[in-house]
Amino acid sequence: MDDQTTSRAGDAADVDVSGALRRIQQLTLHLDANESADPAQRIVPRLCGGGRGRRLPAVNTAELLEYTKGRHREIQERIFDFFASRPDLQPPVEISTSDHRELCMRQLSALVREAGIRPLRYAFEDPSVYFAIMEAAGGIDISLGVKLGVQYSLWGGSVINLGTKRHKEKYFDGIDSIDYPGCFAMTELHHGSNVQALQTTATFDPLSDEFVIDTPNDGAIKWWIGNAAVHGKFASVFARLILPFQGKGGKPADMGIHAFIVPIRDMKTHEPLPGIEIHDCGHKIGLNGVDNGALLFRSVRIPRENLLNRFGDVSRDGKYSSSLPTINKRFAATLGELVGGRVGIANSSVGVLKVVVTIAVRYSLIRQQFGPPKQPEVSILDYQSQQHKLMPMLASAYAFHFATLYLIEKYSEMKKSHDDEVVGDVHALSAGLKAYITSYTAKSISVCRESCGGHGYAAVNRFGVLRNDHDIFQTFEGDNTVLLQQVAGDLLKQYKSKFQGGTFTVTWNYLRESMSSYLSQLNPVTARWEGSEHLRDPNFQLDAFRYRTSHLLQSVVLRLRKHTKTLGGFGAWNRCLNHLLTLAESHIESVILARFIEAVQKCPEKNTREVLKLVCDLYALDRIWNDIGTYRNVDYVAPNKAKAIHKLVEYLSFQVRGVARELVDAFDLPEIVVRAPIGMASEAYSHYTEYVGF
Repeated sequence: MDDQTTSRAGDAADVDVSGALRRIQQLTLHLDANESADPAQRIVPRLCGGGRGRRLPAVNTAELLEYTKGRHREIQERIFDFFASRPDLQPPVEISTSDHRELCMRQLSALVREAGIRPLRYAFEDPSVYFAIMEAAGGIDISLGVKLGVQYSLWGGSVINLGTKRHKEKYFDGIDSIDYPGCFAMTELHHGSNVQALQTTATFDPLSDEFVIDTPNDGAIKWWIGNAAVHGKFASVFARLILPFQGKGGKPADMGIHAFIVPIRDMKTHEPLPGIEIHDCGHKIGLNGVDNGALLFRSVRIPRENLLNRFGDVSRDGKYSSSLPTINKRFAATLGELVGGRVGIANSSVGVLKVVVTIAVRYSLIRQQFGPPKQPEVSILDYQSQQHKLMPMLASAYAFHFATLYLIEKYSEMKKSHDDEVVGDVHALSAGLKAYITSYTAKSISVCRESCGGHGYAAVNRFGVLRNDHDIFQTFEGDNTVLLQQVAGDLLKQYKSKFQGGTFTVTWNYLRESMSSYLSQLNPVTARWEGSEHLRDPNFQLDAFRYRTSHLLQSVVLRLRKHTKTLGGFGAWNRCLNHLLTLAESHIESVILARFIEAVQKCPEKNTREVLKLVCDLYALDRIWNDIGTYRNVDYVAPNKAKAIHKLVEYLSFQVRGVARELVDAFDLPEIVVRAPIGMASEAYSHYTEYVGF
């Protein structure tokens, strides 16, 4: 070995030794700084690279709960207390499909007839109370929450929202009391999301003053109809309204999709009525407390008055009338009145996310595993990998909580004002939030199960049933991919409106500025700022989210224009579909962050505001880091700034870990909702061993 080689080797050894000494010195500082702390806490900085001289925010769980609980926690507690007092109504770990269906119906009947909860009245007097009831019922059993939604949001909602005074007077009390259990018969075997292509027909017979409901082929069989297989006596049937001899050349005139009230079972014998064939869709992956069935109609006659005629009517002499001039406008108005289902699903999905995060965090705090040599084992939540999985998820639960509170507030405003701008806002918000939140929650359930190791696989700890029951949230009330396309379509309309001098609805206001300021030449200094104060500035965070949305919108417009020339409109849309879905998700993330920042800034109590700010920063920066490639590709973030964001996300996860127990406790989930032994607030292992018989 020559002298030069020896010199290089010596230099390398010096670097290794000095680096090791620095790490030992840093570790010693951590040990000294935490010497007086609780032994279980002292190990955290060593495992997570903590420090940085920042204290953890003081958390007052009661104050945090008071600020976040919403206006209607009292009625939820009333529901929880009722079911806690009735062990016979609590769902067991193992139950057959038939038993679960009967239990679910008994639960709903008891909630209405014994506990005195009348959801339909709340749905129209104060929707925010209704959604609180729906969330609480789903906390007891997701099947119960969905069955309640079928009865009141879908069957009841269609009758009241699409009908007129005569329908409300005849059906309201019976639906509210469950004397009239009903179904929402929209989906068919061959058509779900494409409602305008439904094939079931309702042909007017002027001689008898009746509509004749027919299933023209097997593809038109109504499928997946909740409440149909066992309990339903009525159905809101969505069908093509056909007027004979009123089309061109004396042919039948198709007036588009309308809804009709169709009795399906005898009120006394409960037998299917003549011409109606009912079959059971069978055992499902989840939600087996809900009796999904299939309906086939053979020349079933109903009175003309059973047409839900708010947006279109037929007179005794067979003349059609509507305040809306086209089939498309009537169809849009009809579906628009049914948007409440999406609001309820988004809100209930957040409830599920809170449950699984609570179970996973509490278990991760008590489960100890490995640790430094000759020292006690440490909590698995002290490991950076576990924090990386769970802390951004905990932050997301809070972000979604505030976003859905805002959605419910806007929905309630829409029902009162019927203002066109608010209606458009709620349609976009409900579609986007339902799609984004349910997809995120579905993935999170599996991550939480994995985070709890083998114990997460035990049915009693609930991840399996929650995963299976929640999974369909991604599909019903609008498939998530289809809903995101609706959001993208609305964004493109807003973009077009900007250049034609139109106005933006509330949700999209930021785009007015974004098309100019956000897409202007970036300040190269700002792109490189990497200080914590800058990265935690809500203005930077919102600008980053909105810049991404604006950039995606601008670029997809150019791509669509290019491909439309050769592929046509549909072909261009399909060619850009993944881009459009990413655009929609980016917009929804911007909306969620804006609502979270607003909630933080409005919080009156300093310590609570500080802890919410910490959680909000983690939500924002974790999302930016997850899509850092986009920001790097357009030079919005320089390489060193990207590294700084990554490091800060890790550090914020570490800080949130320090208050994780208080954050999940502030969800205020009672034992009857959590139920998982490993997710109990105290003595989790004793609950677990007691369950298996020790």
